[in-house]
Amino acid sequence: MDLHKRPTQEPPLSAAELRASDADRDRIADLLRDALAEGRLTADEHAERVEGVLAAKTVGELDVFVRDLPAGQARKAGPVYVPAVSSVPNRPTPGAIPVDPDDRLVAVFSASTRKGRWRPGRRIHAYAIFGSVELDLSEALFEHRQVMIKVISVFGSVEIRVPENVSLRGSGGGILGDFTVDALDSGETDAPVVYVDGLAVLGSVEAKPKRGKVIADLLGRVTDHVARKVDDHLRKRTDR
Repeated sequence: MDLHKRPTQEPPLSAAELRASDADRDRIADLLRDALAEGRLTADEHAERVEGVLAAKTVGELDVFVRDLPAGQARKAGPVYVPAVSSVPNRPTPGAIPVDPDDRLVAVFSASTRKGRWRPGRRIHAYAIFGSVELDLSEALFEHRQVMIKVISVFGSVEIRVPENVSLRGSGGGILGDFTVDALDSGETDAPVVYVDGLAVLGSVEAKPKRGKVIADLLGRVTDHVARKVDDHLRKRTDR
C-alpha cells in the first residue's frame, strides 16, 4: 500500500448538476409565460412545463423546459441561472436579515386555500392549473413591509384578498382570460405593500381589498419583527 498516495478527489459538479433554487424556478416560469404570450407554446404545453418546473430539482432539469425556446438558446454559451436582484423598492440590504422561505400554493386539478391568522412570507407563489387558489390576507399577521405574490392561472382561478389598510399593487395580463388587480393606496405611509404579478390564460386572477377588514398597529408589528430578526442574526454571528 502506498502511504504517500493522495486520496482521489471527486471532480466538481457542473452547473447543470447544481440544486435549483426557488429563484431559478421563478426565472424559468417567467420565460415560459413570455413564450405563451408570444404564441410559442399552447396553453396545454405551458401548463405541462410549469408543472415540471415546480418539480425540478436541478438546474439541468430546469434547462430542459426552455431548451427549444429563443430565451433558452440566447445564453446557452454561459450560465443561464444567475442570482436575481429583486426590483421591489425599499427592501432591506441583502444579507442584513436572514432569508425566509417562500410560501407556495399549488392547485393542479384541485383547490388550495390559505386564510385566517397566518404569517405570509416576503414572496408567495400561487399556481392554479385547472384548479383554484384562494389567498386571503385579510386576517394575516404581516411581518414584512413588502409581500410579492407571483401568480400563474391556466384554466383555473386565483382569488386574492387583502385588508383595507395595506397598499395593493399589480402588474400582469390575461390571454383569453381575466387579470384584475384593484389598486389600493393605504392611508398609513409605512403600511405594508402587496404586489401581485403574473398571467391568466383562459382563467382568472382577481386581487382586491376585503371590505371591513383592517389590521391594527401594522407599523409596530412589522418594525418589531424586523428588529427581532436582526438581533437574532447578529447574536448568532457573535456566538461563532
